[in-house]
Parts: sequence; structure tokens; C-alpha cells
Amino acid sequence: MAIEDRGFASMNKDKQREIARKGGKAAHDKGTAHEWTPEEARAAGRKGGLAGRNRHTATTDDNSTRSDSL
Repeated sequence: MAIEDRGFASMNKDKQREIARKGGKAAHDKGTAHEWTPEEARAAGRKGGLAGRNRHTATTDDNSTRSDSL
């Protein structure tokens, strides 16, 4: 059996969503789920946007692109 054929990631997307929904609902019912404040959500979105931008514009120390050194 290949690794891709096992576990949560190999499931049908609708089945994944249903399992995740049940987990989220259970956490909220239990009182242990995190609820984002607007400030937290804003900070997380900003951090994610910066991480994505930096990943696509990375260069080596001498300011040449990686493809130049290959």
C-alpha cells in the first residue's frame, strides 16, 4: 500500500470536511475551541501574507536569484 493511499489526506474531500466539522463542533460544545478576535484574525492574515510574499521573492546573499547559481 502506498503512503498516499492511507489516512485522512487520502479521503474524499466531503468526508474530510464532515469529520473536521464534527471535531470543531465537539470542541465548541466542550468549550475548548479557540475563537478568533478580530485583532487576532487580522494579525494572522498579515503574517500569512508576508510569509507567502517572502517565499516567492527569496534571493541568495549576493542578491542573485537561485536559478543563476544552478
